[in-house]
Formats: sequence, C-alpha cells, structure tokens
Amino acid sequence: MTETSGTTKDYIEREKRYLAYMYNPLPIVLNRNDGVWMWDTEGNKYLDFLGAYCSASFGHRNPRILKALTDQLEKMDVPARAFHTDKLGEFAEALCKFTGMDMVQPMNSGAEAVETGIKAARRWGYDVKKIPKDKARIIVCQGNFHGRTTMIVSFSSDEDYKRGFGPFDGGFDIIPYGDVEALKKAITPNTCAFLLEPIQGEGGILVPPEGYLREVQAVCKKNNVLLLLDEIQTGMGRTGKDFCFQYEIDRPDGLMLGKALGGGVYPVSAFLATREVMNVFQPGSHGSTFGGNPVASALGLESIRLLQEEKLSERSAELGAYLIKKLKALNSPFIGEVRGKGLLVGMEIDSQHATAREVCELLMHKGILSKETHDTVIRFSPPLTIEKKELDWTVERVAEVLREMEEEKASALPAVGKR
Repeated sequence: MTETSGTTKDYIEREKRYLAYMYNPLPIVLNRNDGVWMWDTEGNKYLDFLGAYCSASFGHRNPRILKALTDQLEKMDVPARAFHTDKLGEFAEALCKFTGMDMVQPMNSGAEAVETGIKAARRWGYDVKKIPKDKARIIVCQGNFHGRTTMIVSFSSDEDYKRGFGPFDGGFDIIPYGDVEALKKAITPNTCAFLLEPIQGEGGILVPPEGYLREVQAVCKKNNVLLLLDEIQTGMGRTGKDFCFQYEIDRPDGLMLGKALGGGVYPVSAFLATREVMNVFQPGSHGSTFGGNPVASALGLESIRLLQEEKLSERSAELGAYLIKKLKALNSPFIGEVRGKGLLVGMEIDSQHATAREVCELLMHKGILSKETHDTVIRFSPPLTIEKKELDWTVERVAEVLREMEEEKASALPAVGKR
C-alpha cells in the first residue's frame, strides 16, 4: 500500500483514479477535526457549517461520544442478532421513551430505516387494513429525498436520481409538498401510508405551511392511512425540538431516525412505530447483521443522554432563530430567501446573480465549509454545540463574500457615459 504525500492535488487525483464518480466535493482535503472546526492537509482551519449533513450534531469527536465508543469496544463489538446482548434492550427502551413510540427496529443507514418503514407499511396494509395482494400504495411528496436504494429512488421526483436504474416496481403516488388537498385527492382504499419529511432537507430546506402536519395527521387518521415521518435529518434536536413533529402533533405512526443518532462517529439508524404496525414482523421477515449491535446501542444511548442533558434542542431553537435573523439582515440582492427551523437553515441564492456552488467555494476560501443543494440553496447545519460568536463570525464571512461578488459584478458591467 502506498501513501500519498505532498499537495492537495495529489490526494484529489488519487480519489478520482480509484473512486466511483458519485460526489462533487469542494476542492480541499480534510485530515483533522475537533468540535465545530476542521483542518485540511495544508493546515488551513475551517468552521464546519454542514455538520456532516446533520450527523455531527454534537460536534466532531465529542468526548462523551468517544468515551461511549471506546468503553463499549473494550467489552464487546458485534456478536450479531442471533443472540441477546445487555445493551440493545436498554437502547430500545430509551429510544422508545424519548420518541414516544412503542417499538423499534434498529438499522444502520437512513435508507435502511426508510426501507424498513416501507416494508412495515405494506405488510400492515395487507394484514391489518386488508388491501388486496400487491395493490398497496404509498403516497410521497415531490422534492423528496429518503435515500438512494433502488426502491427509494423509484419514487423520487428527481430524474437524475432515477436515470438508468429501472425498471421500478411502482406502488407510489407523488403529490406536491405542503398541499393537504392534494393528499385528500390522492388517497384511495388501497393507500396504506403517507411518507414525508417534516422539512425537506435535500429538497432545499423547504418548510411546509404552519399547521400542515396537524392537518395531514387528521386526514390520515380519517382514512386509516399510516403517517410515516422521515426525521433522519430533522430529528435529534436539529430543528429546535427533539423531533420536528413535536411542533404540531403527538406522534406519527412510524418514524425514521439516523444521522445524529450515531453521535457522528458510527452509522446508527432506526425505524420506530406503534405496536400495531411493528407487530406485522415475525422472525425472518426483516433484519440487519449490524443493526442494534452493542457499539451502535451504546452510541445511540449516549446520543440521547447528551441531547437531553445538555439541552441541545433548546440551544438549536435559540441559535437557529438568531442565525436566520442575522442572515436576513444582510439584505443582499444575491439572497433570494432565508428559511428553516432551528439550526437547519437554507439560504437561497438568486440564480440571476450566482449559483450556490460558487458561493460555497468562496466561503471555503474564507474558512466556512457548507454545501449547496439543487444549485440554488446553501444548506447551513452546523453542530448544535456551536457558539453565538462563531455564528457572528460566519455571517461576517457570508457578508464579505456577497459584497465582493456584488462588486465584481458591478465592475464587469459596461461603462455608461461619454465615449
């Protein structure tokens, strides 16, 4: 095995040589992080304003998370679900009590949690609602992002996610996001579930109208349709509540979690549901080799405790409102809209002036790391442990970048006056 040494270009070229081209990272090479900060191989320091797509909610290499990881590894790693372990029941109980749900199936990635929810909803539709065999339908929303498995991309409204991966098996109906009337019209006797994100993250930090989720739950209950919420990104304090659904409803019928549940250092996800929904599974109908292993359970437990004991949801609500207010006050013609909840914030860039990618690359040179989504929106989702002074520093850098872009655009305009 050879080691790359030298320049950023060397590292990037080796990645391009051996990795499938599925990502378009910013042109830096990171090799160290701590808290809300990251460093590249050239020694440059950056403030992490992406938070590993909301996975690093407790800051990078959080001491409590690392201790939970190493303590567990000193005792046991992965024995498989063929046996009981001392950690899994404790984790399951804590997670169910924390979310208000009845039962849980632990998994690894967010996509696996969504796949588990789809399987549960369909089997519930056949066994409980008595939908005719192979006729169950699930309603989803335009702009959704629930993962990248073949099943999940089959109901994406983004053709780039689907191109070349068919044929797809169907069973999904797509409606506009945030439209209760569209949901009412889409429901049929064969509808078993409605799957959505309380806030669409990859879709551009899209926040539905106030009261939407409350109305959706009423419609689902009236029509005997399961309400499934994907809180893989919005859960665990990200939006200013422990879970985003808590702004409007008591609980959904099914809940998908992931990302921050693993403390930012290990893949941990879960599908939680009411007992009626989860009871459709029997041994052999679903499972996961690594799901719920002692390491995952220990990290999930510590993530829940950390979130509660350090009041990070409340912190997210306070700092998120502060960040949104500061960004809106910039009044730049480059900014179309600033929206979000808690520390999940989207800053829309007016496409007449620039692309979100261009702004992200300029912010990188100022020491701020974030990422664009759908060409026009920059996603700001820093660790929930960030300080107000670091938010101020970030907004100052954003202002600098936008001001410099305005000046450059003005200097490029043709001169007006005498020839």
